[in-house]
Amino acid sequence: MIRVAILGAGIGAEHLAGYRALPDRFRVAAFCDLDTTRASAVVGKDDTVRILSDMAEVLADNQIDLVDVCLPPHLHAQVAIAAMDAGKHVICEKPLARSLGEASAIGDAVTRSGRSLFPVFQYRYGPALAALDELVGSGLCGPPVMASLETHWNRAADYYAVPWRGTWAGEAGGAILGHAIHAHDLLCRYFGPISKVQAHLATRVNPIETDDCAAIALAFRNGALATSSVTLGAARDETRLRLVFRDLTATSGTEPYSPARGPWRFEARDPAMQDRIDGIVAAHVAAPTGFAGYLAAIADHLDGEGSNAVLFADGQTSIELVTAIYAAARSGQAVTLPLPADHPMWRGWLPEGVS
Repeated sequence: MIRVAILGAGIGAEHLAGYRALPDRFRVAAFCDLDTTRASAVVGKDDTVRILSDMAEVLADNQIDLVDVCLPPHLHAQVAIAAMDAGKHVICEKPLARSLGEASAIGDAVTRSGRSLFPVFQYRYGPALAALDELVGSGLCGPPVMASLETHWNRAADYYAVPWRGTWAGEAGGAILGHAIHAHDLLCRYFGPISKVQAHLATRVNPIETDDCAAIALAFRNGALATSSVTLGAARDETRLRLVFRDLTATSGTEPYSPARGPWRFEARDPAMQDRIDGIVAAHVAAPTGFAGYLAAIADHLDGEGSNAVLFADGQTSIELVTAIYAAARSGQAVTLPLPADHPMWRGWLPEGVS
């Protein structure tokens, strides 16, 4: 049984529901938030969960195996590092860090502590992507060719009523960091490492400091290409992915927060292969979705079993891409990856004077 402490009662409420869906694998022992009334409301009538307001109590508790960081982005790196140095495994909400420098410091903590760090990319889990994993693994897809992504969501004044949102100091970035990061993670998962990025960013929807629109072009080391369209000014929240491989095209529905649960189309280029593909897709209809799938993979990993858990390197890749997008947009030039340690934005993309 993995004993968990959740830090933060915002998105932490969704994490709690995920743990409660896996009672044989996790026990949430503590829930920590500066506002204990808010934390108590999230936990409900469950006296097995300690409500705390001081993170130091969590880190000092030898009974806690895993600390789940659900705090504002500017706290992620320092809290994750402190938790690992206290001997805890860590789950960290996105974004993992505010710079490649911070991500590197987290990686150093992983190495010296011997603990595991799991970035939160729960969109990877669900029936459609479990099927796609098998289709790719079986060779039925062939190499990736072209992809298009749409992260078209609606964010208005009520969303930005939380004081730290929409600010560089609090949120550390805009739509490419807080919204499209999941679609970009899925793209990299199936298309591999990116070699070149070109980008245009704009703030056109809300009176905020950070970006809320983006048009991005990506080239991959294997020769594949992709485009990503991002806006927070759509009429409703929709995410759409179209992944074209040599032998198969995978097209998502428009489910924004759990794309792997929605209806996908898997179409063989050779019609003679369609029945085989349909059989694989049908075999995964019961795959766990979202946090339940994400947490089950973590439990398998910590138990020493084979798993498809999201690991530190996946979070580091996401931060490198965000860095490259900001660098490309501000310079007006294509940016080549991987980024070296002496890159001007290695220590962050925040505007001068923001910390």
